[in-house]
Amino acid sequence: MRRHSRKNAVLAILLLAGGLYIMTHSNFFVPGPTRSREHIPNELSWQTERLVNKESWVEQGDYLPLNVSYQLHAGAPSMQQRFLSVGISSVKRKKGSYLIPTLQSLFTQSSPEERSSMVVVVLLADFDDSWRVTMVREIKTAFASELEQGQLVVIHVPQEWYPPVIGLKRNYNDPPDRVSFRSKQNLDYSFLIHYSASLGQYYLQLEDDVSSAKNFLTTIRRHVGEQEAKKTTWAMLEFSALGYIGKLYKSAHLPLLARFLLLFYQEMPCDWLMSHFRELLTQKETIHFKPSLFQHMGTFSSFQGTYNKLKDKDFDEGFYTNPAAEVYCDIPTYQKHFPKQAWDAGEGFFWGRSPEKGNYMTVVFSDPTVVTGIFVETGSGGKDLLDSAQVDIGHEVVTTEKGEKSCKDFQSVGMLANGRFEMEEVERKYSSASSCLRIQVTVGQKDWVIIRKIRITTQLSAPTGQAGV
Repeated sequence: MRRHSRKNAVLAILLLAGGLYIMTHSNFFVPGPTRSREHIPNELSWQTERLVNKESWVEQGDYLPLNVSYQLHAGAPSMQQRFLSVGISSVKRKKGSYLIPTLQSLFTQSSPEERSSMVVVVLLADFDDSWRVTMVREIKTAFASELEQGQLVVIHVPQEWYPPVIGLKRNYNDPPDRVSFRSKQNLDYSFLIHYSASLGQYYLQLEDDVSSAKNFLTTIRRHVGEQEAKKTTWAMLEFSALGYIGKLYKSAHLPLLARFLLLFYQEMPCDWLMSHFRELLTQKETIHFKPSLFQHMGTFSSFQGTYNKLKDKDFDEGFYTNPAAEVYCDIPTYQKHFPKQAWDAGEGFFWGRSPEKGNYMTVVFSDPTVVTGIFVETGSGGKDLLDSAQVDIGHEVVTTEKGEKSCKDFQSVGMLANGRFEMEEVERKYSSASSCLRIQVTVGQKDWVIIRKIRITTQLSAPTGQAGV
């Protein structure tokens, strides 16, 4: 009963606000058939009714009809729903443009399997026709394959579909131009989110000036699975600490979120609105995963071209997810810092008591794979380093007398130096598929040891380091 009462309360607020909006702005928000407009050559008017997501209770009840016509500039959405839709809104900047590098980062940091599991929707939200023509031309040149495979869609909403963005309330004593900019941005996101509602199971909001971590989709998929397994209420997962970057939603919530941003577009910035939206859907605390998967790379803001040095301190560009594996270790473990934490992505690590000569940590891959790169990092703040150990790769999985899995044969690929090991192009010397990776202590030590990271890249997923999705 409590859940239904909360939902009804949200609906009542939206209906009230929607009614006020319709009464005061009926020429911009009209139920029923969309308005006729002059035909523009080489543009396709794309109605929102094409893929309505009936899973949403907003759509089921036809609450607050949101009529808007989209112009499809490049690509075409697949009728088959992907795992993830990624939304990016872009406007003309006074100094430079980051949209193309942002798209390049999204696609190059993803494996072929990951790219086939997502669709990126770009809303060219500027009303400068010549700028849009230029951007579409650049996108078609740089991403012809992604457009053809339905992995990238470029759209635009004509200015006539926007409510007023000037003469608005000056909340927080912001100057009028700032209020107009942030209000227009809320409307951009509303239209973008509404368009993307049925394209993926989940929706990721980004900005047009970010760089991505390797295999971000696989990491998101894993965290979503873990979150769903907890069977607790969540409305938004955060994969960046900055603004409206890296925010993940369930697609069933998108019709409501689109209307929420539209109805309250002039009240406050979008990142503030999203916090209120999350709380209205009963998620009281933020759920932020570290390391962050997206970093702000823009130097000049889209608002008046001002200098912007904002960076996410939790971003790790080299962050990625290792292939599935089991981890065995005979170094005594301290508390709950288990060996698997050195292999799994995230902030966890293995912490063990004084290792002896011959102690090992062995990673046994679920599937044999050609290893192309190996990175091992031990210690913390110059302490608890693993002073002397060799790194091996192994073949042919066997079961040991202890009942553990290991490999029958091992080959040494090198030694740790100052607690670290890093090797690239491993496949040039060891080209056959490996089944194990082992770190073996060569000289015992009194100090305890932290194995912070074990990371590999593989030939199957090069250049991203993930065996698949």
